[in-house]
Amino acid sequence: MQSLDKVVTQLDIPLFHAIGDAADSIDRPCYAVGGCVRDLFLERPSKDIDFVTVGSGIELAEIVAEKLGKGTHLSVFRNFGTAQVKRRDIELEFVGARRESYDRNSRKPVVEDGTLEEDLSRRDFTVNALAIRINRNGFGELIDMFDGIGDMEKRILRTPLDPDVTFSDDPLRMMRAIRFATQLNFTIYPETFEAIRRNAQRIKIISHERIVDELMKIMRSPRPSTGWDLLLKSGLLALIFPELSAMKGVDVVKGRGHKDNFYHTLAVLDNVAEKSDNVWLRWGALMHDIAKPVTKRWDDKLGWTFHNHNFIGAKMVPRIFRRMRLPQDTKMKYVAKLVELHMRPIALVEDEVTDSAVRRLIHDAGDDIEDLMTLCEADITSKNQEKVRRILENFALVRRKMIDLNERDHIRNFNPPVDGNEIMETFGITGGPVIGTIKSAIKNAILDGIIHNDYDEAHALMLKVAAEHGLYPVSTAPAKTEPDKTNDNSNHD
Repeated sequence: MQSLDKVVTQLDIPLFHAIGDAADSIDRPCYAVGGCVRDLFLERPSKDIDFVTVGSGIELAEIVAEKLGKGTHLSVFRNFGTAQVKRRDIELEFVGARRESYDRNSRKPVVEDGTLEEDLSRRDFTVNALAIRINRNGFGELIDMFDGIGDMEKRILRTPLDPDVTFSDDPLRMMRAIRFATQLNFTIYPETFEAIRRNAQRIKIISHERIVDELMKIMRSPRPSTGWDLLLKSGLLALIFPELSAMKGVDVVKGRGHKDNFYHTLAVLDNVAEKSDNVWLRWGALMHDIAKPVTKRWDDKLGWTFHNHNFIGAKMVPRIFRRMRLPQDTKMKYVAKLVELHMRPIALVEDEVTDSAVRRLIHDAGDDIEDLMTLCEADITSKNQEKVRRILENFALVRRKMIDLNERDHIRNFNPPVDGNEIMETFGITGGPVIGTIKSAIKNAILDGIIHNDYDEAHALMLKVAAEHGLYPVSTAPAKTEPDKTNDNSNHD
């Protein structure tokens, strides 16, 4: 954590002095506040910088934009009393100091002009309630009313005021507490966390979109499991993602228990996060076993089973995405595909790795095969290191086979060399189930290695399968014979 002197040195640049001079020109105090100040102390990059003045933030922003000149863009939001100045890749937000009051059924506050002290008091956490003066007179002065610096040194999150009031007024702050704890690797102060537990039900007044925004930030964190574990322990998870919450716990029958699928999932998620920044691959990891609670069965011979949890889980993904307001596009389909296919590579390494099975895996996964393999390798969380070593070695064998077969047979995303149009033209037909039969026969023959992914071989198989169904090319079909009339006595008396 940086000292105040080093933070002030970083602020001692023309941009901040220009903003301070603009404030001085209208005799206004101006402070950099909130997350940008926190991030300066924590040496985290930040391109969004918030400023508070006592008076009109819009008026100050207009002067700043004029002073910064060419290449500066001003946006004014009069309904909210805020303004934004964009300069290159930096966003400067200006607002007047405010105090707020809340209606219990809404997180939208009644906002009134206030003092700097009132503005800092309404902030969500002490580490976000810091302000540094940027006027010429008093430049670099730190305002820390709630010992936010001390809390940063202890790496804890506390609310400036009564946490029950803070979270009841704006329940989204509960999600933000967990998100900050995950991003910053901080601990939520016990009294603050208990207040989250007491107020968890208040999350119901928050829109799904705002909740998902916080979840996405958790998922992009270096160790996303921290956030999901806190969501579970706070009681929030059961309210915003009950299918995931249902995975927690271990049932025991006849002395045999299954693993805790919730914590197994978090281990898989962190394993994936170590390998990839792809947030949708991380969502695939989070949901890969999502159907285990609904497919869990006890079998006296087999023990605990979760038959078809991958297929049922894939069907659950669209419903969950719709309810949570996650994207209803290729991202949802990608996650569902990973959930459906995640057992396939594992089944391969447990059995003989046949060329046919590998070809089918490459074909079904398409361009997502590498992500699928990353997920499946992350899914090996056994504490038996010898078992882990053996399975990962087999996965390496599968990868080598995939490279070899794909280079030789061009399986990934392939379309059979003979399509439906050619089948119809060849046999002079306009439709019918036989077209699908022929196409499936060609595709399966290629995937099973019976023929190569080659036009001539596929065309020959098309003719063979068609003949078995009484179809012949229109140019070579057997001529229709006229009926023999030699013994036709129909015209005899």
